Amino acid sequence: MRFQLTEDQRALRAGVRELLAARFDREALRAAVDTPGLDRALWRALGAAGFFALRLPEDEGGVGLGLPEAVLLFEEAGRVLLPGPLVATHLAAGVVEGAATGETVVTSVDGSLVEWLDAADVVRVGDARTVEKDALAAVPLRSLDPLTPLHRTAPDSALHGARDGAHDVVAAAALLTAAEQLGTAARTCELAVQHARAREQFGQPIGAFQAVKHLCAEMLVRTELARAAVYAAAVTADPLDIAAARLLADEAALQGARDCLQVHGGMGFTWEADVHLHLKRAWVRSRRGGSAAGAEEALAADLLTARGTSGGHML
Repeated sequence: MRFQLTEDQRALRAGVRELLAARFDREALRAAVDTPGLDRALWRALGAAGFFALRLPEDEGGVGLGLPEAVLLFEEAGRVLLPGPLVATHLAAGVVEGAATGETVVTSVDGSLVEWLDAADVVRVGDARTVEKDALAAVPLRSLDPLTPLHRTAPDSALHGARDGAHDVVAAAALLTAAEQLGTAARTCELAVQHARAREQFGQPIGAFQAVKHLCAEMLVRTELARAAVYAAAVTADPLDIAAARLLADEAALQGARDCLQVHGGMGFTWEADVHLHLKRAWVRSRRGGSAAGAEEALAADLLTARGTSGGHML
C-alpha cells in the first residue's frame, strides 16, 4: 500500500511550517530557553489557526479533518520544539471550553507526571474527569528539558489511573507524540547533514568521511522508516500500528539526536547548540504514556496470539 500526501495535506503542512517560522523561530526558541514560560499569545495564535480544533467537526466550530492531518501538524511542532501541553490541549478541544481556540491551556496527568502544571488552566485525568491543581498535591521536578516543566503527583491511585481513559484518546495521544518525535528525528537529521557539509577538516567537508556518511545515512533511514509507520498508523488508527509507530519514532528521535551530537563533535554539547535541546525533549516525550515496554508488550501479545491461532508452536 502506498501512502502519499494529497495536495491539501501538503498545503496544510506548508502553512503550519510558515506560521511556526513566523511565530516561533530559533530566536524565539532560545528566548524561551532563557526565560521559561508559556507564551499565551502564541497559544491563541495556534488556536486561531485551527491547531487544536483541527479534528472537531465543522458544525462544532472545528476544521473537520482527521488524524492524518493532525500528525502533519504535530510533526511540524516537533521540528521546532514548540513548547506547551500541545497533545493534551488538542485532545481536549470540544470537551473543555476554550481549548479549541487556545484561550484555555489544558494539561493531563500521565501516570504520576504532569507537564506544564503551573501554566495550565485545566488539568484532566483520563479522558473526561478534571481535577483542581491543589487536589494533585504535586511537587515540581527538575526537568531534563528546560522547555518542559514537570510535576510529580502524590501517590494517589485515583490519579495514577490517568492512562485508563477511552482507548481512542490514549491511542491518539501516543500517535501525536510519535509525530512530534518524528519531527525531532527529521530536524536532527537535517542539522547533521548541514553541519557535515559546512564543517571542514583536513581540507574537505567532514561529510566526505565514511564514518560521518554512515551516521547521516542511518539517521535518514530511521527517520523515513518512522515516517512511513506514523503516517500509516494515522490512516489505519489501529492500536497495534500506533504502538509500532511510537516505538520506531522514539528510536528515530533518540538515536538520531545522539548521532547528530556525534556529527557535531564537541560543539554539539555546548549550550549554544540546539542539538541537546532536541535530545532532551525526545527523552521527556519518550516517557509519555508509560515506557516503550507497554508498546512492546502489546505487539508481542498480538504476535503470540496470531501464532497460536495459526497452529504454530513456540520453540
